[in-house]
Amino acid sequence: MKQHRDIVIAGGGMVGISLALYLAEVLPASMRICLVEGFAFPDPLPGHRPDYHPAFDARSTALSYSSRLIYERLGLWDDLQQWLCPIDTIHVSNRGRFGSALMRAEDYGWPALGYVVENAWLGNSLVQALHKQGAVELISPARVVGARMESGRMQLDLEGEGPDSLDAELLVVADGAASGLREKLGLAATEKPYGQHALVANVAFARPHKGCAFERFTEQGPLALLPLMSVPGAEHRSGLVWTVAPSEAERLQQCSDQEFLAALQERFGYRLGRMQQVGERHAYPLSLVKSGEQVRQGVVVMGNAAHALHPVAGQGYNLALRDLAELATVLASSIEQGQRPGDLRTLQRYEERQRQDQQRTIEFSDRLPSLFMAGDPVVGLARDLALSGLDVLPALKRGFVDYAAGVAAMGE
Repeated sequence: MKQHRDIVIAGGGMVGISLALYLAEVLPASMRICLVEGFAFPDPLPGHRPDYHPAFDARSTALSYSSRLIYERLGLWDDLQQWLCPIDTIHVSNRGRFGSALMRAEDYGWPALGYVVENAWLGNSLVQALHKQGAVELISPARVVGARMESGRMQLDLEGEGPDSLDAELLVVADGAASGLREKLGLAATEKPYGQHALVANVAFARPHKGCAFERFTEQGPLALLPLMSVPGAEHRSGLVWTVAPSEAERLQQCSDQEFLAALQERFGYRLGRMQQVGERHAYPLSLVKSGEQVRQGVVVMGNAAHALHPVAGQGYNLALRDLAELATVLASSIEQGQRPGDLRTLQRYEERQRQDQQRTIEFSDRLPSLFMAGDPVVGLARDLALSGLDVLPALKRGFVDYAAGVAAMGE
């Protein structure tokens, strides 16, 4: 007889684990939740922390204030704080033009506008929380390689450790932007290539960042520097996300450290003094990926499998967290009323409640880079006035900050 689970999450990345933790928190203890991940999970580490020093080569995630509220709800924030660098200030500028804006957390009575955490630390904290919580079954390393609806349940084929097959009331597809499972289910996705690459690296400066994140728009594309914690040998670190043409990304990956730092210094300037060191450089192509269907009977698509965004405003992961928090809330309510987790009306209710947040966030992330790259002088003047206006119109600026922090979407 095929083994049964109530909810199976295909994909154990940061979104999949966060969803599993949230579901275990709000659903009845009798619900059988299973997380399937293709890579082996780290072992539990009771009572101590791994000897991990990310130094220069770790990728980072910017957590918005809305994401802090979600992780506080799950009781994870206290543990995460030791790995976080708060964003106290955000400086937005347009290279070669007069427009700029400065946003400070203290102006809004917030402890921070956001937080930057290296993915290795965030992932480790989530995995250890999952082990500690113990209510979610882990099947790893394994993948869901096939899925179909039969007799009112999702029939799943697995490959790897554990069972060869499962049936489930609800399958959550959370296996990334290039989701093979989404494709096998016939859930068509659209892709809009931006014709650019994001170059990612960690950079050390002569001066401290003082918790300031920089978003600098240039004629080639946006450049972001996010504040990071100090590590031995690199006291003043920032995480770089630099949007450039594919050929330029290849050149910048292959050139010497000195050539790279000179090019970056010329593009960014000397607000943090001279750049002293750069770590390993990575680049990946940018595109907007959207799943045409996010829900159907017994299936919901989450995270990058549902929508992968341009990194310009750091909104992709934060939107995914708001999505999963809303899904868990809707599922808890419907299950309490005696409905099944995979009920189409329940999933459609989740989709409807998140539609506006998703549309606004996707459009914002999609349009912002092209707006600042436009060469029309009239558009350029409008951009400068808009940026300057944020500093002279408090209500407009507060609305922008609320939106960027994600609290407007959560009704906070």
